[in-house]
Formats: sequence, C-alpha cells, structure tokens
Amino acid sequence: MSELGAFKPYFLGPKSENEAWVRGQMQSVLDDWFDWRKGLFADDPTVITCDDQAAPGFALKHSMIGARLAELVEQLRGEVPTYSPRYVGHMMSELALPALLGHFAALLHNPNNTSKEASKVGTVIETEAVAMLAEMIGFNPKMARGHFTSGGTVANLEAVWRARFRMDHRLALALTLAEDHGAPLDVFAAAHMSSTQLRSLVAEHGVDDAAMRARSAVLGNPFEVAERITRLSGRPYRGPVLLAPGHKHYSWVKAANVFGLGEEAFWTVPVDAEGRLSLAGLAARIDEARVLGRPVLMVVSVAGTTEMGELDPVDAVADHLAMLREQQQLDIWHHVDAAYGGYFCALDPHEPLLAPARRRALHAVRRADTVTIDPHKLGYAPYACGALLIRDAECDAVSCFAAPYVERAELGAAPWTTTLEGSRPATGAAATWLTGKTIGFGPKGLGAVLRSTIESCRAIRSALAEAIPLVRPLDPTDTNILCFSVAKAGEALSSANARTAAVQARIAQSPNFSMSRTILSTAAFPDLIGAHVRSYNGRRDTNRLVLVRCVVMNPFWADPGVRARLIPELILELRGIIAEQAKSKARSAVRVS
Repeated sequence: MSELGAFKPYFLGPKSENEAWVRGQMQSVLDDWFDWRKGLFADDPTVITCDDQAAPGFALKHSMIGARLAELVEQLRGEVPTYSPRYVGHMMSELALPALLGHFAALLHNPNNTSKEASKVGTVIETEAVAMLAEMIGFNPKMARGHFTSGGTVANLEAVWRARFRMDHRLALALTLAEDHGAPLDVFAAAHMSSTQLRSLVAEHGVDDAAMRARSAVLGNPFEVAERITRLSGRPYRGPVLLAPGHKHYSWVKAANVFGLGEEAFWTVPVDAEGRLSLAGLAARIDEARVLGRPVLMVVSVAGTTEMGELDPVDAVADHLAMLREQQQLDIWHHVDAAYGGYFCALDPHEPLLAPARRRALHAVRRADTVTIDPHKLGYAPYACGALLIRDAECDAVSCFAAPYVERAELGAAPWTTTLEGSRPATGAAATWLTGKTIGFGPKGLGAVLRSTIESCRAIRSALAEAIPLVRPLDPTDTNILCFSVAKAGEALSSANARTAAVQARIAQSPNFSMSRTILSTAAFPDLIGAHVRSYNGRRDTNRLVLVRCVVMNPFWADPGVRARLIPELILELRGIIAEQAKSKARSAVRVS
C-alpha cells in the first residue's frame, strides 16, 4: 500500500467512501452500549414497559422528537463542508475515524473526568492519552503530566495559572525572609529563583508553609502583599509581565485580563524580518523588565502561528533561558503555544520538507515547562478538544482547593483540583487515545499525514503563483498554511489590499471553495510586510497587509486525482474573480469620468 493509501482507511472520505465500514463500527458501539445497560443490573425492574410504549401519546412523542431531529439534520446540511478538500479556510478539516469513533463511544457513556469517582475509565484513558502526546513532543511520558481542555485558550490559561503559582511561591518566601529575618528583597531575583534555591532557603531558615501562605498574593490579598513588597524592596512593585511575540493568539491578552494582571502586563516581543519571534527582541524585553523590577511570569514562543503556521525559534528561546538560569540564576517559565503546530513533532526529525532551523524548533518543544496542543486541529479530532502538557509534577503545582464531596483519599488526587474547568468530558481523551493506538503519533502514522499536507500546500502555492501573476504568496511558508495577496506590480499597498479583500469576499460567497482572510499590521510585522511589498515593487502607503489565507489540512489533497481536478478549478475560480473585479473597477471609473 502506498504512503497515501496507508492513511485512506483512517478517514471517511469526501464521498463517504468508507461509509459501510463506519456504519458497522458505529452500530457495534451502539449495540455494546445497549447490551451494557441491559446486562449490568439484570435483575433490576424494567422501567419503560411494553404497556407504556403502547399507551396513547407515547409513539406520538417519539414521532415529534423524530420530526424535530429531522428538522435539525436538514438544517445541518447547510453547515460549512469542512470535510471537503475544497475547504481550505480555517483550521478545520476532515475528522479522523479513530477520533470520531473514540469520541462517539465516550459520549454515550458520558463520564465526567472531574474525578476518578465520576470517571473510573475516562480518567485512565486521559492519563494514557496525555502520555502519548507527551512522548510525541519529546517529554518523558513517565514524568509528564497534563489533561484535556475545551481548547487552546483554556490550555494557555492553565499554563499561566501554574506559572503564577510558582512565582507567587517564590515571592512569598522572599517576603517571609525579608519580614522575619531581615533579608534584603530583590523582587526580580527572588521571583526567578530555581526550585533548588527555594528548597535550600526554606530548609536553611526553617520556613514553614503557614508563614508563606500568609504572604501569598494568590491566597491572600494581592494589594496588601504588593504594598508589603514595595515597603521591603524600596521601590514600587507593579507586578509581573507576560512576554509573547507579536503574532500571539488572542488568548494571551485574555490571560492577562482574567488573572488580574491587567492588560498592561502583557508585553509584546517583536518579531524578526520573517515574522517569527525575535531573540534579540526577547532579550531586550527581559532586560527591560529587570530594570523596572517587573518579574517575567512567562515567556511564550509559538509553534504554528495562527496567521501563517510559522514556527518560532523555540530552540533559541530555550537556549537563552538556559543561559539565564546557568549564568544569572534566573529561572523563567517557558511555555510553547503549539495549539496548531504541536502535531508536527510527529514528523521525522530529519524531515527534508522542513528547513533545518524549523526542525530544530520542533525538537526543542520538549525543553519547555508547559505546552499547549489542540487535537481538534491537526489531531483531526472532533471539537472541543485541547490539551495542556506539563513537563513534570513540579510544574503542575497550582493553588490548593477543597471539595469533600468529590474527594476520596483512596482514589488519589482528584483531577479537578488542578484544572480550571470543573466538569470535563472524556470524549477528547478517548478520541486522542484511539488515534494514538491506531494511526499512531510517529513519522509513519500521523506524521505521514501531516507531511502530505505540507507537500499539498506547496503544490497549491506553486500552481497559483505560476498560473496567476497577480497572486503574491507571502514568504515564508513553514508548514501547511498559505497566505497570499493579489497585487499588480508597482501598485500601492492600499490598492492591493482592496483587491485582495474583494477577491476573498467573492470566494466567501462562492459555493466552490472556502478560504479565509487575515490582516497583518505594520506595528507587529513591519519588516515582513515591507519585504512582501518589495517583492512586487509596490509602495507601502498603509499600515496593514490584507491576505487571503489557505489552511491546507485536508489529507486528500495528497491524492493525484484530487489535485488534478481541484487545482485547475481553483485557478479558474480565482482568475474569474480577479477578472470580474477588474471589469467592475473599470466600469466604475467610466461612470465617474
């Protein structure tokens, strides 16, 4: 079986080609669910009797439910056909059958992964699925922790929660030593002390947990604690900052807001000429925070940016933070937001489709303290399914809570105590577990699927650029997201933006293909936008760049028949839209004159 043929059994197919097998599997899941309910407590009385079912109105109610269900199903036929290769809009695609079936099986049993008492099997599956994902990104699966969330936003918030706890723990110790032992208080140094330093100071001074809890800004009054830190340090304490690159996801601003840091505490790290995190910019931001006495709560690098799918230099970030730890005793939390690109860790470490720098970036994801990953993106799992992966137990520490009704000592720690969400389904874990057990999270499994999407993206890019001179692809294209503008040689960026936006709007109205739009600002991407405009000898007369965005996730783009049919159709569609826009503009010019 060819590499392409090897993963065709794992997807339903755009024409429901694997329908018969999927019907059988879903029926077998239903049969087992029915049999489980009938056989578990066989001697219990039957509640819904034949007489009940024969009673007037019983069948009528079923008929009513069926009619409303048919109405719902009919409405859903108008949904976005994200399963089709023609859909290259957002980070949505065909579902993997193992993920769909795993989700379906867990959905019927409906366990609540809030605790082991409410989910005997679901919590075990979650632990095993987390270990699979941890191994894929390079964490030690025996030491790693983590859990599933509703998506990347919550997973990012979870990471901030942990980083905040660690920093608060260190500042509480430093304040204790200053107040009780007369030690000098250097806020920046104290906030970034290593775990070894913290344990050594606690042992040396005999500091107990109660003393530190009394100085905790998380467990106590943060405003009072800030006043005490100000008094003992001799300078106003303005709180920590969170550093993330200019191409960050919107969830990071939410995090600063939700955790009461204030959006002012969200500091943007500049990006380089190609739109990735600038290491020099990061170093400068850390130095700026040190001068101002503002501890760095977390440094965020991104593996798979939302706009372009780019991979930040995660390795260089990790190297810089390691240097700060070793040479300056500054231990700063590193989080990799790999909600989209984390699954590219399943590629062969020597994958030739990726530039060496991008391979190094993926290999360095394992060096982070925490990692966000979304199975409902490149894991091809149903919504909603995100995950937070945590390097070890020490990085998993959070504020303590108590709820006796969901805690039992013999069951161990309840999962809910370390999750922002209380009730959580097991569906995402089951979807990921079955995907890992079948397709696998290695180069010959999911890695091969993702490799094919990178190839497909580049094939589409080359075909469009060659066939339509006005299509100007944005460089670089690290992974499987293609962005392009529609620009004439030498024209002003504002004119190109207007044409690009009009083309994308027309595509959005077309039933044939789906593409999305993104806008880059010169404030975040000055050099990248400048280089793009220069590529067609244009003039930059506005502070933004409008782009058509194509997320090439669908695995069936790798099929020669799909490419032979759809790429020419796509070219014809774009040509027609561009020509139509040109004629419309010409007619408008005539009317004005």
